[in-house]
Amino acid sequence: MKKREKLALVRTHYPNAITTIDSVNCLIDFVEERLDLEPSQIMLADSICSDDVNSIQYPVRASEFLGPFKMGGLDGFPFTGLTGMGAFASHVPDEGAVFVYYGPHIGISKEGVVGEIHRYGQHKGTGCCGAAKGALNKLLNNGIIPGNLNDMDYQMNTIEQILLKEKARIVNAGHPLKEATEVIYEAIDKRINELVSQTKYTCKYVILLGTIHINSDTDIGSFTSAKRFELIDLATNERQNLIGEFLK
Repeated sequence: MKKREKLALVRTHYPNAITTIDSVNCLIDFVEERLDLEPSQIMLADSICSDDVNSIQYPVRASEFLGPFKMGGLDGFPFTGLTGMGAFASHVPDEGAVFVYYGPHIGISKEGVVGEIHRYGQHKGTGCCGAAKGALNKLLNNGIIPGNLNDMDYQMNTIEQILLKEKARIVNAGHPLKEATEVIYEAIDKRINELVSQTKYTCKYVILLGTIHINSDTDIGSFTSAKRFELIDLATNERQNLIGEFLK
C-alpha cells in the first residue's frame, strides 16, 4: 500500500493525520530552523499508551532527540505525575528544550475497522486501544462504579472514571469509541498542562504536541492527528499556538 493510500485510509476518520515519521521530521525541522537548536539539545518525553505496538512503531528518527522519558500508562494518561515531570525536567540540557508528545491512541485496520489492528504474526485483529475499548464496554453496560480506584487496577480504573464523567456525551455519539478517545485526549491534555504549569524547568523552551495517535496494521504503521502544537518561551512565559504551522 502506497503512502497516499495509507493516509487516505486514516484521514477518513482523522482528516489532518500525517505519518508519525513525518511528524518527527516536522519537529526536527522546527527545532533547527525556528529555535536554532540541534535535536541532541531536545529532551523528549512521551505520554502515550504503554501498548507494545507503540514501541514497535516508534519512529527511528526520534532517537535523534534525548530520551524518551516515559510518562504515559494505559492509553497515554501521564501516570508518572509531578514526580515524573520534575525528574524529566531536571535532565534537560541548559540551553535546550523540553518536547512532550502526548495523547491517547486508537487503531484503524487496513480494512478500515476503527478500534482494531492486525499485530505482527497474528491473523485476527485485536483491540487498540484495548483499555479504552474495555472501559467503554463497561460504560455502555453500566459497569463502572463511581469513584472506584483499586490499587490492583488503578490505571484502568482511572480511564473508566474519565469516561464516566462524560457518559452521556459518549453514549450519544455517532461513534462511541472515537468520542471516548476524544474525552481521554481532553483529560490528558488538561493534566499535561497542569503538570507543566507546576514544574520548574532550567532550559529555554517547552514544546507541546498533543495528538490522537493512530496505529494501524504492521505493514501500514502509525499516524499523528495533531490537536495542540505550542511553544512556551521560559524566559518570557510567552505561549505561542503554532498548530497552523504544524498542519501546513
